[in-house]
Amino acid sequence: MKDTTLRREIIEELDLVPSIDAASIGVSVEDGIATLTGHVPTGAQKQAIGKTVKRVSGVRAVVMEIEVRPIGEHLDADDAIARRAVEALRWGDSVPKDTVKVEVEHGVLTLTGQAGWSYEKAAAERAVQKVSGVKQIINQIGITSAVSHTNVRTSIETALRRDAAREAMGIQIKVDDRAVTLTGRVRTEAERDAARRAAWAVPGVSSVVDGLSVEP
Repeated sequence: MKDTTLRREIIEELDLVPSIDAASIGVSVEDGIATLTGHVPTGAQKQAIGKTVKRVSGVRAVVMEIEVRPIGEHLDADDAIARRAVEALRWGDSVPKDTVKVEVEHGVLTLTGQAGWSYEKAAAERAVQKVSGVKQIINQIGITSAVSHTNVRTSIETALRRDAAREAMGIQIKVDDRAVTLTGRVRTEAERDAARRAAWAVPGVSSVVDGLSVEP
């Protein structure tokens, strides 16, 4: 079984146990060895987590790095939040590897580094949204790719053809650094959504201003 599949099954199994707060537990898997991080309020819950993971088919061994922190005695430590965030980024879909950095101060998580696409920047933020202890996310990831007017136009035309639209000639495109502004007319809301998604999909685009009007 692939490590990614096994990790998903472990998380699903933990979610099924009412006595376990799975949101505060980090799970990583390598060669069938599951490493568990995070914190729980009681030793009994820590033991329950270990037993639950051990019975998942495919788990060869369990490494317990979970801390016991009684309720009311400790708040989420920034270092623990950072570890969980790094792990979430590691396993997140479409997150650029090794280029996104995490900083945590008093529960405020800041993402820095570089991404080649705007959707990768958004994917990194989504990956850490459910990390336990995070009070606020500041996304300062930069986009490295330059934006080409031709690339935006081609992407929109391709998207509209894919959505069975006839043409994109009614759309005007303005590119200012990494910001794209769309104006003009489209025939349906579906065409409008397709044009907006296509603009976001172009490497380097950091913002899209939708000034399109729908005129059947």
